[in-house]
Amino acid sequence: MSTSNLQDLNQVSIGYIPISNSLNSPGDKRRFPYYACKRNLHFEIADPSKNYDLVVLTQGADLSVWSQERSERPVIVYDFIDSYLAIPKSNLKGLSRGLAKFLSGQSKYLKLNYWNAIADMCSRADAVVCSTEEQKSDILKYCSNVHIILDAHSCVARSIKTDYTCNRPFRLVWEGLPQNIGSLRLLSIALNQLRDAYPIEVHIVTDQFYNRFLGKYGRSNILNLAKKMFSDVHFHEWNESTVSDIICSCDLAVIPLDLSDPFAAGKPENKLLLLWRMGMPVITSSTPAYLRAMNSAGMNYTAKDDQDWLALLMKLIQNYDYREKAGLMGKTYVQNKYSETNLLAQWDSLFATLQFQIRDSQKLSL
Repeated sequence: MSTSNLQDLNQVSIGYIPISNSLNSPGDKRRFPYYACKRNLHFEIADPSKNYDLVVLTQGADLSVWSQERSERPVIVYDFIDSYLAIPKSNLKGLSRGLAKFLSGQSKYLKLNYWNAIADMCSRADAVVCSTEEQKSDILKYCSNVHIILDAHSCVARSIKTDYTCNRPFRLVWEGLPQNIGSLRLLSIALNQLRDAYPIEVHIVTDQFYNRFLGKYGRSNILNLAKKMFSDVHFHEWNESTVSDIICSCDLAVIPLDLSDPFAAGKPENKLLLLWRMGMPVITSSTPAYLRAMNSAGMNYTAKDDQDWLALLMKLIQNYDYREKAGLMGKTYVQNKYSETNLLAQWDSLFATLQFQIRDSQKLSL
């Protein structure tokens, strides 16, 4: 493609529909706004009534509005990073999502079938960004221009683990969005069997409160939920400036996911890469994305059932060398394959397919 035919991206009007208007959610801070900052691009929160050359949508967008047929402008990039298309059509929560979004005011127009709303959005988009090979395969049915791009983590991974001597009691750590706290129940059987031989603290790093329904209703206290699951639990409020220090002070990170849930099992390796960037040893559930990442990094600390969790926890609790090797191999893998230069180049390539280019003067030094 000749660069002479490409428009300068800093010369076009860009609208962005965020996950949160504050731009403080991880899905905003680690994705397009991060890229825009590094490439010195200006954008505004998109208003559907205004004209733009380019609009980048997240899953916070009103699909009932943006999926409607329009003229060639704006060019639309749909940053669609979760596996909603993998949810079975019989799923009750999925069946009610379209109506719930309409009644809560999140959708201007009623789209009863939320799967169709997503498919229509993918069809309308000029490019779709996703996060796994499986998701890409699903999206290609509706859009031919699909790109896998993972999160930027340099703003979060401020500390790196250097000491793999374990604490007494041993410290397990889980970090994530509060609505995913229930996945920790997958560790209960293994931890109960280990409890007498190995005193274990469970450290949780997340927001203390969240709303269970549509992000607006059913306020829950994470600390109360965690205490029902574990006897020795330590809660840490998520803060970008301290999260990596807290995680690195622990001995082993865990990422349990319900493999029977297609949405959970379809998650990308973002969290694993973040923890590896800090040099943490990690055990995950055996999702396709985690298996690929582990195999690529030269190890396999993935669990498919209670016995796997028990065996892997025992292995890493008992052995300093295994913990150190797992942390160092993960860190090396991320540094080699997921550098910030490579990440920004992926966004550059995406926009090049839409006839936009980044001039060298726009590229801030890394």
